[in-house]
Amino acid sequence: MTDYPVNMDVTPEVTGYFDPATNTISYIVRDPNSTSCAIVDSVMDMDYAAGRITFEHADTLIAEVEGKGLKLEWIIETHVHADHLSAAPYIQQKLGGKIGVGEKIMVVQETFGKIFNEGTEFQRDGSQFDALFKDGDTYQIGGMTCFAMYTPGHTPACMVHVMGNAAFTGDTLFMPDGGSARADFPGGDAGVLFDSIQKVLSLPDDMRLFMCHDYGPNGRDIAWETTVGDEKAHNIHVGAGKTREEFINFRTARDAELGMPKLIIPSLQVNMRAGHMPRDKDGNVMLKVPVNGL
Repeated sequence: MTDYPVNMDVTPEVTGYFDPATNTISYIVRDPNSTSCAIVDSVMDMDYAAGRITFEHADTLIAEVEGKGLKLEWIIETHVHADHLSAAPYIQQKLGGKIGVGEKIMVVQETFGKIFNEGTEFQRDGSQFDALFKDGDTYQIGGMTCFAMYTPGHTPACMVHVMGNAAFTGDTLFMPDGGSARADFPGGDAGVLFDSIQKVLSLPDDMRLFMCHDYGPNGRDIAWETTVGDEKAHNIHVGAGKTREEFINFRTARDAELGMPKLIIPSLQVNMRAGHMPRDKDGNVMLKVPVNGL
């Protein structure tokens, strides 16, 4: 069992919102005993070819929060996403709340600050975020105590957020038939990812797990909720007693075959800034493309 402050007696109301352009699921998580809520892993819409950003997905979340008379207390990023852009600042401007991410964001900022040749004006101390979580840190959503689990391997800053009997896995785990996330990005490590997954699977078997992505393997409908017990028994990459060595060998071979996510270039530049768009020396919103840099 885990040493984290698990409380399976609290069942938050969780609503998922699927973004088909990036196969991302964003969540509104409501404290069952108040109107307080959090948003997990929001999405900013981007037409990369046109260089255009819009906020349809975020506006759906905002309308839901406002329509139900909820109070947004937290905007949680499970990690620095490489496949979609965060809408956290836009949501914060409309609804308030604090933007939180794992403290190892500073490692990501240092790594990609070099890759994107960011100047000294780009702060690498995580100060773009309102809160930097350490392993085991707790925070409140209304009367519900939540906590963050440090789960690196996919990236150095990944965290799983546990809210009552619901855990939001980021890219640490996928649905049982989807397996696990890649571990070949800068700072990723397949062995470390396996260890992090074991931490998640040490939570109670009936803990609800909510995925950040789903791709509908083998043509099934998109899904995003499972349990620890189901993952332990059936996850195709780590379930049914698969060993650390087996996982590392599989993950390394599989990652070597994968192409880069289509939005990785803009996503990293924006998300390491807590969702803010980078600007050039004249103050214009501008993205860089590092040639042969990733």
